[in-house]
Amino acid sequence: MFTEKDLQQIKSKGISPETVEKQMERFKTGFPFIRLAAPAVPGNGLLSFGEIEVKELKAFFDETKDDYEILKFVPASGAASRMFRRLFAFRQSFSGTPEEIDRLEKEHDLQSPGYFFKNLEKFAFYNVLSEALQKDGLDLEILRQQKDYNVILDYLLTDKGLNYGMLPKALLHFHLYPDGPRRAFEEHLAEAAHYAANKEGVARVHFTVSPEHQQEFEKAVESVRGKYENHFGIRFDISFSQQKPSTDTLAVDLHNEPFHNEDGSLLFRPGGHGALIENLNDLKGEIIFVKNIDNIVPDRLRDTTYLYKKVIGGLLFRLQEKTFDYLDKLEDANLSDEALDEIKTFAHEQLNIFIPVAYEGYEKMEKIDFLFGKLNRPMRVAGMVKNEGEPGGGPFWVVNEQDEWSLQIVESSQMNLKDVEQQKIVSGATHFNPVDLVCGVRDYQGDPFDLREFVDPQTGFISVKSKDGRELKALELPGLWNGAMADWITLFVEAPLVTFNPVKTINDLLRPQHQPE
Repeated sequence: MFTEKDLQQIKSKGISPETVEKQMERFKTGFPFIRLAAPAVPGNGLLSFGEIEVKELKAFFDETKDDYEILKFVPASGAASRMFRRLFAFRQSFSGTPEEIDRLEKEHDLQSPGYFFKNLEKFAFYNVLSEALQKDGLDLEILRQQKDYNVILDYLLTDKGLNYGMLPKALLHFHLYPDGPRRAFEEHLAEAAHYAANKEGVARVHFTVSPEHQQEFEKAVESVRGKYENHFGIRFDISFSQQKPSTDTLAVDLHNEPFHNEDGSLLFRPGGHGALIENLNDLKGEIIFVKNIDNIVPDRLRDTTYLYKKVIGGLLFRLQEKTFDYLDKLEDANLSDEALDEIKTFAHEQLNIFIPVAYEGYEKMEKIDFLFGKLNRPMRVAGMVKNEGEPGGGPFWVVNEQDEWSLQIVESSQMNLKDVEQQKIVSGATHFNPVDLVCGVRDYQGDPFDLREFVDPQTGFISVKSKDGRELKALELPGLWNGAMADWITLFVEAPLVTFNPVKTINDLLRPQHQPE
């Protein structure tokens, strides 16, 4: 099926021919739908803490955090181009006729181009954009008055000015402060200073970046590092990684044959955010907080975010300590029946671990081996917010082929929404996944888990895309917080909605939570 040239290309990416053949087979077989058993809701798979418990978990985090190596992991390679989709389309069609201008000025929808231009001065990048125009003798306010919107967009979106249409979201100015605007990555540095600094006063932050932007990203970080280190009285240990070429996936045509570019080479595509489990694994971390680059708020709204970071961190510390204690006892294997039953109850009631009916018939050593295997896994605690119509995944109980239940974050693409029973379960869901995780990635002996061993390969996704005017099928790997963490011990915690404020479009920055008071 593959030519010698194809095989050389595959080898150059660090991918084995066997892996590519498995990917091609997957295009033919597809991925099975997840079998949902029930939504995870308060009282059934989703923990909801009162004020006293919140204070206790926060205090426990503050008391214990210096015992751990904490790292903040931020997937930051996503391009900002999708944020400007409407403005790109507007730029293509707008010719400045009186009718177009009249229609534009009547637009009041938050996401409309008209709303964007009416509120341009409210964006954190306004002064930066104005300065870029001034360099070429242009005045932003005069251009607005003259309705010369295409020139404004040229300087915002292209390399004539800020080049926002080609930058990663991390490098865009999101929020305005008295001392100037902050880019998205800067807000993550500010967050890390509050809950990720160790007893030596070092806060570790890791960004995943795209190869073409890493140099610019590093330069931007170095330009502000000192400012934040002085402000918070800490030092930052900032590192970067790129999605590995070996995690790219082969594209095929609609007949499931390898898709070739016009130059005859095979088309490989990035494997989606699930590829980042490799980056996470390489860090050999201990406690890792994971949060998306665009889910940030200004300092004035940050207290609740910090509080719930400590709540989910405190819960992880508490449960992990108990789990490690029990693993030591299970390894020793000198346990009474009562002690074994205590561990089983903890695993089932505190860690949501499924105990099969057959367990009661196991011999004692079988029980010990079973519980040891179930407890000796990476652990994650994920914050969940009430669903207010946001697209994306949520917390569910799911059932595997062995009829074992587990808690999983499930995306809509993984659900069989044509099945009446499955649709009924989905309609009963109350919460949404904002990607707000804390992960324990070392075992009870302090050794890093190989996180690749806990991925469910059955949870990928196939989509239809196009290249050079031809349709193709693309394969995404199991998502980072979906199938890539499917076999982790999982806890869900209800978090306040204010902890979820993503910026999916540029106009989202005009929402009150992203504006100065």
